[in-house]
Amino acid sequence: MSRPGRHVTGILFNQKVLGAKRVELLREIAPTISRVALLMNPTNPNVKIEEADAVAGAKKLGVETITVNASNASEIEPAFEQLLSAKAQALITGTDPILLDRREAIASLALKHKVLAMGFVQQISVAGGLLSYGPSISWMYRQAGDYIAQILKGADPAEMPVLQPTHFELVINLKTANALDLTVPPTLLARADQVIE
Repeated sequence: MSRPGRHVTGILFNQKVLGAKRVELLREIAPTISRVALLMNPTNPNVKIEEADAVAGAKKLGVETITVNASNASEIEPAFEQLLSAKAQALITGTDPILLDRREAIASLALKHKVLAMGFVQQISVAGGLLSYGPSISWMYRQAGDYIAQILKGADPAEMPVLQPTHFELVINLKTANALDLTVPPTLLARADQVIE
């Protein structure tokens, strides 16, 4: 990682470590939830790793999980029908650009059906999701741009360490919490990097 060699460098985001934390945060804001849906894109090569982490974290907290799949926009509503029929009280979106692109639809459906929606980046909470927890995409894009500039100026990618996010943003949408009749614990609010009112 510190000296990747050859012509390779970049930014690595390891989803394996965040699924359990997202379940924990959902449980903190709504201690009575017992079933969480994992909204995943089955075509994403990292889906099994992320799913396993969330399932393991949920199991430790006594929370059931179900996995519902959406690999394109037309599969979002059927996935919601499936999670509603399974009586999921919350959902966690998988780390996936297709799901990020459909964030408004996901947040809207979640609010309509009183399902707590947890996203993997800040943009999902901005779109109306209840919570998000994950690395800053803006930070990753800035770092990628900086690396490209360095390479264009002659830097050797083999000598440039592969970067990993070190800060994860917790974003809470209070407007959504109020619409869901949830009281956000002050301790959780105090830890938030951003609160949307």
